[in-house]
Amino acid sequence: MAPDAQLATRDAAGLPAADCAQTQQAKCIRHGTAAFRRVNAAMFAAGLSTFGLLYCVQPLMPAFSAHYAVSAAVSALSLSLTTGILAIAMLFAGAVSDRLGRARVMNFALLSSAVLVLLSAAAPGWHALLLCRALLGLTLSGLPAVAMTYLSEEMHADSIGLGMGLYIGGSAIGGMGGRLLAGVAADFWGWRIGIAAVGTSGLLAALVFARTLPPSRHFQARALDLRALAARCTGLFRDAALPWLFAQGFLLLGAFVTVYNYLGYRLMAAPYHLSQADVGLIFTLYLVGTFSSAWMGQLAGRVGRRRVLWTAFVLMLVGVALTLPGSLWLIGLGVALLTFGFFGGHSIVSSWVGRRAGAAKAQAAALYLFAYYLGSSVAGASGGLFYADWGWNGVAAFAGALVLLGLIVALHLYRIAPLSSTATPRAAMSRGAMP
Repeated sequence: MAPDAQLATRDAAGLPAADCAQTQQAKCIRHGTAAFRRVNAAMFAAGLSTFGLLYCVQPLMPAFSAHYAVSAAVSALSLSLTTGILAIAMLFAGAVSDRLGRARVMNFALLSSAVLVLLSAAAPGWHALLLCRALLGLTLSGLPAVAMTYLSEEMHADSIGLGMGLYIGGSAIGGMGGRLLAGVAADFWGWRIGIAAVGTSGLLAALVFARTLPPSRHFQARALDLRALAARCTGLFRDAALPWLFAQGFLLLGAFVTVYNYLGYRLMAAPYHLSQADVGLIFTLYLVGTFSSAWMGQLAGRVGRRRVLWTAFVLMLVGVALTLPGSLWLIGLGVALLTFGFFGGHSIVSSWVGRRAGAAKAQAAALYLFAYYLGSSVAGASGGLFYADWGWNGVAAFAGALVLLGLIVALHLYRIAPLSSTATPRAAMSRGAMP
């Protein structure tokens, strides 16, 4: 298990959390057991469903513009509104699960989210569709951070890495599969069938999750203390590095989503005239990201995160630049480089946040995910204004500016002194050091 995962965790009130990596090891779920296989099947289904339901509208934005006669920026609200509400709601989802239980919150999140996506497929008007997507951001918030907490409470220290990896793998495949399924189905039968297909797959995944997830054995209900939660979150901003790492989440996903949001508009127009199915196939480039997240994360662990992070932004910057020429092959190469850099950068930054946060891992993860999805919401919608005024050159300039800011922040992080190996996390935070 990674060193940062072995550090003590506490709840919002400062009380020791029931972490299976540190207590009752003999009763924890380990690899090679039936319980371990059940957990992995459930978490893979959860990741598959969550990110498929979230991102299935991305390749359909040109279809929304045509059907509802709305601009690219307004069409992007179908994703930006969801991620914006998701960002805020995730700040409280963990605390709610402290009170109601991990499995109960996750089961409700998956089932209700699938139903909302099915309802959005039958939405009679644009505002009804946006209402369903807004509620989806609220319901989906009950899965990502809660799933990680469940794994830390229930799984043995030598097995949690594999379990987390399978959950993240399901998330990546779900994000790709949801976009691909919606895009291809929409090309043959219309966008409503595309969304309904993803909603149906999400409903099946929710049923698999509910039937296979073992009940919590180490969960202990705790009172919801918003004042203590706010105090712990505020303390994280006194660290010299964590606020910059939160900003990196905003810039990474903001640039990435902006490119993918409006790429379909460009490729379906002259001179390319690609079909909806062809645009959906673009998302198979996510497979590049599943490799880069593991490879760059391992490289960063070996030579140091601050020595590798800046290269992710350089790759993204080159990728954005390659989308400017008219060659379809260069556009594909550029999007592949952007995807490679994004997933690698996200892997490095998210693990760095956990390393820096010490005892406040849960709160730091929530704040990072808040900034991360806020970037998708704000930048993803703003990119449409650049597309309306300056076409693809405007989108590339906007995304490139976000990546350039991320590169500047990465270079700033490089200059901050590493954390002493003998320092405790709390002492290190008081000095503003970082690994």
